[in-house]
Amino acid sequence: MTAPSPDRPLDEELARLADLHGVATSYRPAPDRTVTASPAALVRVLAALGVDASTPDAVRAALAARERETGLRLLPPTVVVWQGADGGLPELPAGTRLRVETEDGAVHEGSGGTVHKGSVAALPVGVHRLQAHAPDGRTAQAHLIVAPDRLPTPPGRSYGLLVQLYSLLSRRSWGMGDLGDLGELTAWAGRALGAGFVQVNPLHAAVPGSPTDPSPYRPSSRRFPDPVHLRVEDVPELAYVDDRERVAGLLERAARLRESVLDKGALIDRDAVWELKREALELVRAVPLGPGRRAAYCDFLAAQGRDLEDHATWNALAEVYGGDVQQWPAALRDPRSAETARARTELMDRVDFHTWLAWLTDSQLVAAQRVAREAGMPVGLVHDLAVGVHPGGADAWAQAEYFAAGMSVGAPPDAFNAHGQDWGLPPWRPDRLAASGYAPYRSLLRGLFRYAGALRIDHVMGLFRLWWVPQGLPPTEGAYVRYDAEAMLAVLVLEASRAGAVVIGEDLGTVEPGVREALRERGVLGTSVLWFERDWEGDGLPLPPSAWRADCLATATTHDLPPTAARLTGEHVELRDRLGLLGRPLAEERDEAATDVAEWLALLTRLGFLAGTGGGSDLSSEEAEVQAVHRFLARTPARLVGLWLPDGIGDRRPQNLPGTWDQYPNWRLPVADAEGRPVPLEELAESGRLRALVEVLREGVRGRG
Repeated sequence: MTAPSPDRPLDEELARLADLHGVATSYRPAPDRTVTASPAALVRVLAALGVDASTPDAVRAALAARERETGLRLLPPTVVVWQGADGGLPELPAGTRLRVETEDGAVHEGSGGTVHKGSVAALPVGVHRLQAHAPDGRTAQAHLIVAPDRLPTPPGRSYGLLVQLYSLLSRRSWGMGDLGDLGELTAWAGRALGAGFVQVNPLHAAVPGSPTDPSPYRPSSRRFPDPVHLRVEDVPELAYVDDRERVAGLLERAARLRESVLDKGALIDRDAVWELKREALELVRAVPLGPGRRAAYCDFLAAQGRDLEDHATWNALAEVYGGDVQQWPAALRDPRSAETARARTELMDRVDFHTWLAWLTDSQLVAAQRVAREAGMPVGLVHDLAVGVHPGGADAWAQAEYFAAGMSVGAPPDAFNAHGQDWGLPPWRPDRLAASGYAPYRSLLRGLFRYAGALRIDHVMGLFRLWWVPQGLPPTEGAYVRYDAEAMLAVLVLEASRAGAVVIGEDLGTVEPGVREALRERGVLGTSVLWFERDWEGDGLPLPPSAWRADCLATATTHDLPPTAARLTGEHVELRDRLGLLGRPLAEERDEAATDVAEWLALLTRLGFLAGTGGGSDLSSEEAEVQAVHRFLARTPARLVGLWLPDGIGDRRPQNLPGTWDQYPNWRLPVADAEGRPVPLEELAESGRLRALVEVLREGVRGRG
């Protein structure tokens, strides 16, 4: 299959059909270049949306059906109204009668004119049912989303810490960071350092396997967290396990696992950690819950409903058949089949085990956010929402009707990747989402906001459109599929507002026009990383602090980028060279990286952020430069300023190196110092280097505020 060509002709009727179904027929990898989508890709993408475009006759028939449907339709499947705004409903024939049944069962009725202008916008926020009866006999029902005008904004300016939880080991954890460590870090950062938030990686449930994929961005489920993060000692029933000798043996094994990472330099072994925790939790489960705990568990089961039952059923089946649904018996691939219902009954004990694990994990996450607020953090924990899920995992199985079969999310070719990207994540179907009133999306957000003071949304541009890659075709042969961004934003604003939570969108890289403006209008903060903030439309030089946007989280790096010390020293280029990842000669890459750093250091020097180093200063030049970078960040107007925790002790190693799989230990490195020695949480809290860097941020944010 050839790469897309800018001048490739496209059948007019196929293009019209694609457009009517929200499938883009072209994209722009650069402002001066437009690439036409491949007809083969459009046909495949339309098929995944339930539209037959396989022949010219099929295209004409589908086009006529779509135009007839939209012409006769009174209401779309989901209607959005922003609270307090005029209008919001589509144009309706004069005399159309409307009836709204709200979430709490109240009924509002009126004519089209009176409901559009006043009463709909005055309805309580929520997802309601809207009925329309036109004088010509047509009727329609729709989901009516009434959302607040904007999201909550962070109270004042604050700084916080960014860390991958698995990498944050303490002398109490079992070989990887856990929710007990998160609580300790949060309490210390809030009480002793005055931090306003702690941001962690996605804690979504992973796909079980041997070995388990360690990436937190390709989970089995985004709806439920992974019990591998549990602090076993914080489960109250552990104290009542009868076999104390076995418990002591488990604790000894946990100590050896922890010491292998902290003292012997081993990589984090998620599978070994879970094997040990699972054995311990099987013991704990044999202890009956007390009446209060039992009541709390029953409340959780009732609140989570079928979502939790499906998740637990998938996990029980995965114990028998493995973690990839495509390898299961055909009848069990359908979560609603009679065979699946029978298997659930037969495996009820295991289903209950997994619902219990979900409850324990949720309880510890809620407790961690409570610790953050009690420590004085205005935001608290910032959780991360991955862009998608594994195609064979729990969510894809339980919500199969909402996912586009045979499609994967990715990215088209651009200046940074000529071949495009295929992330192996099935996309949601926008038509099915709209027809359901965005039910799975609402459920997902509501679950996360139970324990989040803020939510970071990975690739937030996916609320607007996603690049769909048909299975078997290269990423160059994909197409953009558009989502109802207004509805996606309305649900996001609704659920975040109900929780009193902030939302941060990861909007790095190429962003289509209007997206950042739409996000800002609704109060979604963006993400600004120092090394990318240049005057790209002017001289290309680093932007001074005053030119940065205020509505963002400003940081020096992320989990996918080099730590600041590696960037300043050029070690990130040497690492990529050793792994064969450079696209140009080493000398060219070194020169470009050195020029980039030199331009930033020149700006930092002109602004006086490097003053006081050298001479009588006891700071190394590297440490002084890291401090200057963060002094700069604090001087920007950004509402939130983040410190990558490994930067506080000079760690040089990225947690994830894009473009690698087994060549580099992605997602398995503990936080370490400049020499690569793992540093436990207890030592982090005593680090003079970290405290000095925190004080730079603390003073700068306070002064700017």
